[in-house]
Amino acid sequence: MPDQKKLGLLAQAGLEPYQEKPGEEYMNDAQRAHFKKLLEAWRSDLRNEVDRTKSHMQDEAANFPDPVDRAAQEEEFSLELRTRDRERKLIKKIEKTLQLIEDDDFGYCDSCGIEIGIRRLEARPTADLCVDCKSIAEIKEKQQGRG
Repeated sequence: MPDQKKLGLLAQAGLEPYQEKPGEEYMNDAQRAHFKKLLEAWRSDLRNEVDRTKSHMQDEAANFPDPVDRAAQEEEFSLELRTRDRERKLIKKIEKTLQLIEDDDFGYCDSCGIEIGIRRLEARPTADLCVDCKSIAEIKEKQQGRG
């Protein structure tokens, strides 16, 4: 069985790519339901990962007499905690995106208002910028970083 981390979000959620029908309205009920299911599955996976980390850290917590062993364990725990912190932030972003679906305001660029696109949203369901606006934002970010 393939490693869950290497599978795309759609495969992890057990979903097929959304098949658009000719003339179909953008972000109709079926599309919103598709993304809601995808986001809920992603959130559930992340929450399970957080729970596994808690259990792992409680089970593995040991008072090693050897300073090298203790330092290695502390470094491992530190890395896990940083990863879980990023996942907690991602869960909040997923919940914000689910609210956008509920409010019928999902799938449109926050900057220019155009459709983000089904394929981009399947790749990154929490995307809030279209490809063009995201590219511009990244260029600005790089320029400010050099200044």
